[in-house]
Amino acid sequence: MEAFRLLDREMPASLTSCFLYVASHDNCHKQALEEDLVMKTSSTSRNTDWLSKYHRLKKPGLHLITKEADPANRRRQVLKLSPKGEQLVKLIEELLYD
Repeated sequence: MEAFRLLDREMPASLTSCFLYVASHDNCHKQALEEDLVMKTSSTSRNTDWLSKYHRLKKPGLHLITKEADPANRRRQVLKLSPKGEQLVKLIEELLYD
C-alpha cells in the first residue's frame, strides 16, 4: 500500500483494486473490469480516468494505464498498463517476493 501512497496519498481502495485488476488482466476491456469487480460504470470510469492521464478534479492523472478504443468495437475501451504502470508492478513484485 505504501507504494501506491507514494503516487497519491489519497488513493482509495477502489482505485488500487482497478489498477491491480488491469495489472493482472493486461489488455482487458473496461466492461470486464466492471463485471469482475462488481462496480458501476461511473465508478470504473472515474477510477480508470484517474489511473490514466486525466483526473476528474482537473489535475493530472497517475499515468499508470492507457485507455484506448477497441478496434473491433469502438464503444468498448481496452485498458493496458503504461510503462509507468509496468514499473509499479515490478516494484510491488520486488516488495512482495524479495
